[in-house]
Amino acid sequence: MAWRAFPYPSAEFDYTAARLKRAWASLHAGDAEPWPHGGALVAAWLDFHAGRFEQAARAGLAAGLDGYAVANKATCMQAVYLDARQADKVARLREVAARCERQQEEQAANAAAFYWHAYALGRLAQQISVLEALAGGVAGKVRASLETTLRLAPQHADAHIALGVYHAEIIDKVGALVAGLTYGASQATALRHFRQALVLNPSSAIARVEYARALVMLGGRARAAEAQALRDEAAASTPHDAMERLDIERARQEAA
Repeated sequence: MAWRAFPYPSAEFDYTAARLKRAWASLHAGDAEPWPHGGALVAAWLDFHAGRFEQAARAGLAAGLDGYAVANKATCMQAVYLDARQADKVARLREVAARCERQQEEQAANAAAFYWHAYALGRLAQQISVLEALAGGVAGKVRASLETTLRLAPQHADAHIALGVYHAEIIDKVGALVAGLTYGASQATALRHFRQALVLNPSSAIARVEYARALVMLGGRARAAEAQALRDEAAASTPHDAMERLDIERARQEAA
């Protein structure tokens, strides 16, 4: 599969190692990823933040298990935001999910192995059919991996976002009663996870985008104004790396 280049390159996203280290806590407030050890991994993350996703993925994989986080994150960003063909999106997401399952066996205390597993499966479900994914037992795998992520990394804001999406999408697809009885999904829990994500990462554009989408799924027109306010806030954000720029572009499209 070809890798489409990041369409918004910027010198602001081209960090030096020293500048990246200073910005690390802010850039990774969402995924709680620890600072990488070793020059090769630092270089891979420099590629990621600049939007060189192919280089970041290849360098991460070359570094072995410790490089899977950057490789998986880069691959997921490529699949979700940049791949044009559904077949490419599906193939990449399946690749990440399979890689995470292997990683979980060897690094059972690594939160990233569980988060990117859940993220890849959740996005895969959106590509094929959420209902089909539910029937195939994907929902249970997503929830289990996200709950493990939060057990290992309680400050993982992005896992809270993903759990909010999990609850909202199931309710949207099967109704509140079946969602609650069969999958343990509830509107109150969905909203609680989004609010917690914003407590942990107050500047997150993607938290606002997904929160807005969930409000529309759960509340319809009654929550439309609240959802639009969240989209507008996200669209007005300032990006600090390539991923944030992609998140904000999505917010701008949805806000319009």
